[in-house]
Amino acid sequence: MQADKEIPEIQSIVADVLALATQKGATQAEASMSKVQGISVSTRMQEVETIEFNNDGGLGISVYVGARKGSASTADLSKEALELTVEKAIQIAKHTSEDKYSGLAEAELMVQNPIDLELYYPQALDTEQGLKMCADAEGEALSSDKRIKQSDGCSFNANLGARVYGNTHGVNFGYPSSRYGLTCVMIGEQDGDMQRDYAYTVGREFSDLAQPKSVGLDAACNTLARLGARKLDTMNVPVLIHKELASSFLGHMVGAISGGSLYRKSSFLVDSINTQILPNWFNIYERPHIKKGLASSAFDNEGVETYDMDIVTDGVLNHYLLASYSARRMGLKTNGHAGGIHNWLISDTGESEKELLQKMGTGLYVTELMGHGVNLVTGDYSRGASGFWVENGEIQYPVHEVTIAGNLKDMLENIIAVGADKELRSSIQTGAILLEKMAIAGN
Repeated sequence: MQADKEIPEIQSIVADVLALATQKGATQAEASMSKVQGISVSTRMQEVETIEFNNDGGLGISVYVGARKGSASTADLSKEALELTVEKAIQIAKHTSEDKYSGLAEAELMVQNPIDLELYYPQALDTEQGLKMCADAEGEALSSDKRIKQSDGCSFNANLGARVYGNTHGVNFGYPSSRYGLTCVMIGEQDGDMQRDYAYTVGREFSDLAQPKSVGLDAACNTLARLGARKLDTMNVPVLIHKELASSFLGHMVGAISGGSLYRKSSFLVDSINTQILPNWFNIYERPHIKKGLASSAFDNEGVETYDMDIVTDGVLNHYLLASYSARRMGLKTNGHAGGIHNWLISDTGESEKELLQKMGTGLYVTELMGHGVNLVTGDYSRGASGFWVENGEIQYPVHEVTIAGNLKDMLENIIAVGADKELRSSIQTGAILLEKMAIAGN
């Protein structure tokens, strides 16, 4: 598949569908269409487990008949199916309640000349190559230490796709993209204790991936480090959140400052604009136009142009994350966040991992979180955790079967430090986060 060559054809289909919607009585309409081709292969103990090939496409359309909205989608892209999809959307709109906040985003906010963010690096979808990468990763892990008893699977994925968005404001733009990834999961055993851990690599360009053997070795090392895990007594201590988990931790804040949560009053950060929610040295920069970025986009899911934003400056929240509907509900304007955030860059306090451990002194270094005990309405936070017990700035032994608890508002305000070594495989690029204190529930 040459995804870049698919764009004109997809744009033509989107234009036809929008014209049809207008002919059939829609006062406004928007449509999004994508085509994706990819492979997914996996091995277990160096034996082939799965080989999958996907060639998917689909179109979704939303129409507005006055203040009434209807939506429909189809994976059948024949002329008859597309026409039926438009008709269904119109019928649904005529039967829904009026909503004065519905409609396309404002025309003046639409992207005009989207820049090329270099998100597309096509590579032949080679199953044999993918299987060899999995076998190499597993082989390196299994031979690294006799305590690595077995593999829980290694998988390689490659996807090439094209996406187009159009609406009746005259927008009809698209872009191709690619993504490659390799994941390896290993199981170790020592004195009857079995543990599992993983490592992975991901990138827009195939050559950006880490070498398979290094991924396998990392998976083995991570697994071995967990062997001999103990439980802890219940206590209140500082907590260091590993950089991979720090991204998801800050993701709770993303949910709390998103328009949908705010207009429903279902967020612990309601009415927090222009107030301090983080330490006075903490900054969050959103940069949507980073070339090759995993979360880069020239426009959001409503065709609104994205732009650089400083979400938090010196701990003060400058912006909510708004799509057109939530913005209207709040008496504001959308700022290009229909569909999510675009490359958050988190400021740091300069410490390495070793220096963060020394700064913590005695406490819990969390490397895995489990469960979904997060209440965005109240901010209450309680999740299962595992990691390492630290004393005098040195890791002492692995820990499992504990629960960490606190309140997100307090946790955000009481961040002591952010590490300089950043997690770059996420839409939120942050280092490890050191929290002043949390409740640890153990024995």
